[in-house]
Amino acid sequence: MSEQKVIEQRGLWLDEMEVGAIYKHAPGRTITEADNTWFTAVTMNTQALHLDAAFAATEPFGQRLVNSMFTLSTLIGLSVTQLTQGTIVGNLGFSEVAFPAPLFHGDTLYAETTILDKRASKSRPGQGIVTLEHRGYNQDGTLVAKAVRQTMMFDSSHAGEAKKVPAQQEDTIQNETGK
Repeated sequence: MSEQKVIEQRGLWLDEMEVGAIYKHAPGRTITEADNTWFTAVTMNTQALHLDAAFAATEPFGQRLVNSMFTLSTLIGLSVTQLTQGTIVGNLGFSEVAFPAPLFHGDTLYAETTILDKRASKSRPGQGIVTLEHRGYNQDGTLVAKAVRQTMMFDSSHAGEAKKVPAQQEDTIQNETGK
């Protein structure tokens, strides 16, 4: 019996990212009232526009708005599987964050990302800085969120180092599974 090929889901290494490329992320995420209420409450944001339907009905949009920080978090989250899962060192910062249109309960958020820039780190071998522009659209194609993010990413030299199982842990796994 030959050894079975294992393919692990991951994001892209620094050297796989193409400046100018647009990545369309799937699936989208339909935002529920529960999502918005939970996020708003857990982050201690008491803004009535997110929680109080009667108050929000008297305001310009006539209904509760999805918390913009939830929108931003979900926008970034939608990109993780395709771009940064297991390949990011960490976020360096966000700029140009904008919410040009509101997101409401029941709307679906779709995301895409453009790689604006990348460069090798001057002080961290095997790592580099990538500038990403994330854009979120509702189901009608209306731009509801945009953010520019800088991340520190590993290059592919990290692939051999990632997911190494220490010998002691490997023995424990074998003992528990019998394999």
